Amino acid sequence: MAETEKSFGDKLLGFFIKDVPERGPAGAPASATPPASVPAGMQPGTNTLPPMPSPAAGSPTGAVDTKFVDHFAGVLSKANLQGPDYFEFREILRNLANLGLTEEKQFQAAWASFKAMAGTGDPGTLATAANQYLAALSTDREAFLKSVEAAVQERVGGLQTEQKKLQADNDAIAKQIAELQQRVNANNDRLGKIGGEIDEQSAKINQNRANFETTYASFTDQIKADISKITAYLK
Repeated sequence: MAETEKSFGDKLLGFFIKDVPERGPAGAPASATPPASVPAGMQPGTNTLPPMPSPAAGSPTGAVDTKFVDHFAGVLSKANLQGPDYFEFREILRNLANLGLTEEKQFQAAWASFKAMAGTGDPGTLATAANQYLAALSTDREAFLKSVEAAVQERVGGLQTEQKKLQADNDAIAKQIAELQQRVNANNDRLGKIGGEIDEQSAKINQNRANFETTYASFTDQIKADISKITAYLK
């Protein structure tokens, strides 16, 4: 932002808030959080601004930020009317703040000075100018909120999509793990049974082999005995 716009931002901040935060060497605020103060031109307990709405639960509490002051300075600079208008009236009102006048007297004195400066006797011009600035700020706010919503959809929405995908992957992996665990349990049950079956089958096979050998010996012994007798008895 141009230096003239920055200085206009400082001037705007001075219109509405006392103790304008000092800027660092690069135009940055000297303090990240400007001190809370009574709006300039307002007497405590008299012409106070309406309270800000309470933030929703979990929402951060806002603070005047000089980078947005610079931004609004640009918005109001583009909407600024030619000649003296609401801002000049506001500056006059601010300069009367420390004179001990009532709120009504402050406004009347400021109006008397402004009429001489602006050459108009219609106080409606002030409201018209102020409403024009409000409309410019409101339009800018709507655009800003749309950009915030777009950023939420792009950044937060993308993260939420990734979050759902990762959760779905974890659910699928957990299901696979459960299925694998069931297979492990089934295999362990089978392993426990196989040990007994091996002993049983081994015993059956060994018994069958023993029976085979015994039967084989019975046959061969008889044949061998007959051969021996044939040799001995038949000559």
